[in-house]
This record gives sequence, C-alpha cells and structure tokens, in this order.
Amino acid sequence: MSSALTDLFPFPIVQAPMAGGVSVPQLAAAVCEAGGLGFLAAGYKTADGMYQEIKQLRSLTGRPFGVNVFMPQPEYADPAAVDVYAHQLAGEATWYEAELGDADSGRDDGFEAKLVVLRDNPVPVVSFHFGVPGREVVDALHRVGTFVLAAATTPDEARAVERAGADGVIAQGVEAGGHQGTHRDIPELDGSGIGLLSLVAQIRETVSIPIVAAGGIMRGGQIAGVLAAGASAAQLGTAFLAAHESGANALHKQALTNPLFVRTELTRAFSGRPARGLVNRFLREHGPYAPAAYPEIHHLTSPLRKAAAKAGDAQGMALWAGQGHRMARELPAGQLVEVLAGELAAARASLAGGGSL
Repeated sequence: MSSALTDLFPFPIVQAPMAGGVSVPQLAAAVCEAGGLGFLAAGYKTADGMYQEIKQLRSLTGRPFGVNVFMPQPEYADPAAVDVYAHQLAGEATWYEAELGDADSGRDDGFEAKLVVLRDNPVPVVSFHFGVPGREVVDALHRVGTFVLAAATTPDEARAVERAGADGVIAQGVEAGGHQGTHRDIPELDGSGIGLLSLVAQIRETVSIPIVAAGGIMRGGQIAGVLAAGASAAQLGTAFLAAHESGANALHKQALTNPLFVRTELTRAFSGRPARGLVNRFLREHGPYAPAAYPEIHHLTSPLRKAAAKAGDAQGMALWAGQGHRMARELPAGQLVEVLAGELAAARASLAGGGSL
C-alpha cells in the first residue's frame, strides 16, 4: 500500500464498517486511538445522520478514520417475487405484532447527498460497497484529499476498482460476515465465492493497487498470513463486533459464541442479497425462498428484525457473522487492536525464524 495511506494507521489493522448500528463512533475512535483504522458505516443512514456521526467521531479522536458508503442498486427485482415473499412473512408479522416494511422505500441509500457531505467535509478515507463509483466520483474525492477504497469479490471486480482510479481494493473473501460486496447480484453465482487467501493471491496478480484483505480474520496470525499472501492490511469485522464499544445488540454479541449457533450461511432471507449470518430459525425457514431483491427485502424485513430484537428473540434477528465467529473475544476495542498487533508481531517473528504460523 502506498506509504501515504499506511502512514495513516501504525498497525495494518482496519475495523470493518458494519452497518445497522454496529460501527458507532465510539468503536471507530477506540480502534483509531490504538493504532488501527476505524470506520463508520454510512449504510442505512441519512446524509445528515452520517454527518452527525462524523462530527461525533472527530470529537473523540484526532486520528484518521474512514467512512463506508453503499453504491446505489439497479432496478432488477421482480415485484411479483417480492409480493410472494411478503405473503410468506405474514406469519412473522403476526408473531412479532409488527407490520411489514415498505419494500419501495428507496434504492440509492442517499448516495448523492452523502457524496456532497463527504466533498464538503472531507474525511481521510472513503470506501464503497456493492460496486465501484465512476471515475468522476473518485477524482472528486481525491481533489479534497480523501483516499478511496472499494470492495471486490473477484479479480474482475478488482480490475474495475483499479480502472476507477481507487487507491486500493478491499478483497472480500467468501468467509466474510454480513453482505458480500459483489458489484452485480447474480443469483446463479450464489455459493460460488472465492476464499480469502486464494482471492488475495489472484487479485495480487491482477492489479497493481494495494489490497486490504477481509473475510474471517480473527487472529494476528491470520493477519500475518494475508500480508504474506500479498495484502497490505487486514480488515476485521466480526472480531470487533463483540468489542465493548460495538453498537451491536447484546443478543448478537452473545450469539457469536453461543453453542446454539454453530455455523454460518450465506442467505438472502433478511435483505434479498447474499449475506453471511449465524443460522437461526428465520434463516432456515425463509432463506430458501427469499428472492434476489435488494434493498426491497431489506426494507420489508426491517420491522420484523427490530421487533425480534425488542422481544429478545435472537432466532428472528439478522445475526451477521463471519466464519471465524467462534473465535470472538469480548474485549475493549483498543485492547483488541493491541492483542492483534502482538499476535501479528509474534507470527512475523516466527516466520522470520523459520517457524510456522
């Protein structure tokens, strides 16, 4: 990674932006203060909501940080399929005494308004998910001094990120928790994602821009592994989800290591787009029937997920988690960064001495 970007954070540790209230300013600030790169998640927030969180984060730390933005989604959902799924969810609405959400609540997540805020009030780093912006967007952010990253799940997507002029690519392996950052949602490709180490190696041979590796990373030894494979930094989400400062619901944090939730799956059940979460009742019952319709299904199920959380029912919540969730450590975020950095240093020393990870 260019020294100008790595100079922003002493340790090659990036806290993944987790939308839905997890990546709060307190979490990002703690990571930044400990020497990592903390991120805010602008997804599902208004432009003003994003701006207020940026102001709050700046009051908590003077160190560089990042903001993640969702790309607008094309209109290709089948309204009839959404209606059928809504009918299937009627029982959930009755059970939780909640109304289904409006599937037509918007597709662009306030993208243009957020760009205006980020140009008028520049932040050190901006990353994009669900696609890559046009060259004009990247150039505009560069003009105000912002480094630009974008997620990719294949070498071809990484090429698109490089062509757009981004400063780096976030290589997201299939192990990652939450939504896969595929540029196009193609149902026929469900379940065909590339594992992180293979993806990093392929992208390293495809593009010349720096790589941030993301997906299932929970320990410093794994960070050493992706750095050895060609990445310049590692992005961790689930590892920070259990942190004290995380805004995740307590039930979500507990579920990461709860013996009731033994595995994860990629599902469309909650949002209409492939996302990895802990397998619970809702995922099992509705995942096989959920259509490819994002963000329509996200809007449709939002009240159900909130009602389940309010009722203390983890079986009805979207428990996003990566494949390494059982390795979660409930620590203050700053301490977790220090532990990861120590593990990374030990792994590097072992490799230098001819040992193994």
